[in-house]
Amino acid sequence: MKHREISTVMTTDVSVVHSDTPFKDIVALLAERRISGVPVLGRDSSVVGIVSETDLLHGTKEEHKPFWAGGRHGYNPHSVAAEMMTTPAVCVHPDTTVAHAAKLLAEEGVHRLPVTDTEGRLVGIVSRRDVLGVFLRSDHDLREEILREIFGRTLWMDPSEVSVEVQSGVATLRGQVETKALVEIAATLTRGVDGVVDVHNHLTYAHDVGQIDRPHGKYVEFDHEPLKPVPHRGGAL
Repeated sequence: MKHREISTVMTTDVSVVHSDTPFKDIVALLAERRISGVPVLGRDSSVVGIVSETDLLHGTKEEHKPFWAGGRHGYNPHSVAAEMMTTPAVCVHPDTTVAHAAKLLAEEGVHRLPVTDTEGRLVGIVSRRDVLGVFLRSDHDLREEILREIFGRTLWMDPSEVSVEVQSGVATLRGQVETKALVEIAATLTRGVDGVVDVHNHLTYAHDVGQIDRPHGKYVEFDHEPLKPVPHRGGAL
């Protein structure tokens, strides 16, 4: 079962700024493109950071004087991207899975991930909205993938021997598999399908053999997250 990769959902028309781009030019670009952040490129065109609306707001200053004494709320007109950006940038590669990118977005608390090639050059950008798009897949497509990829190719079963229903992204599995272990494996693999929200597992088994050990009565977790690519934080590898 192959997970969707970032290259299938990323935006390739990316607005960028450079380390020496002035504050006002960044604000104007964000307003013109109706975006909330852009990658910052260094002299070698590698991604050195991200500058967002939040960064720009933090870059403003408050002079602690009353207005009649010259105090004002404003920005330093000489500020540039390198002085305000968040660095290092959390980057991914085009072959990173959408599921892995979603985990990174949540763990890092960021709204976008620059996509770079093996040389560290920017090739695209992926946002939270792009990643969440996988959950817009139709129930029919999800059902077909579960039957074909999980029961057919992975478990080497005749898909007609089981029943799969998907409603609003929730998959319900019914039917009989060969062993007790396959009941859990089928459910775990189904949860890993891009777009599946939850799984209701009503599968039964013919033989109680090959049972997965459950230390202390707990289920063994299956980690199907690919070992690569390893996300990096900007710059060439």
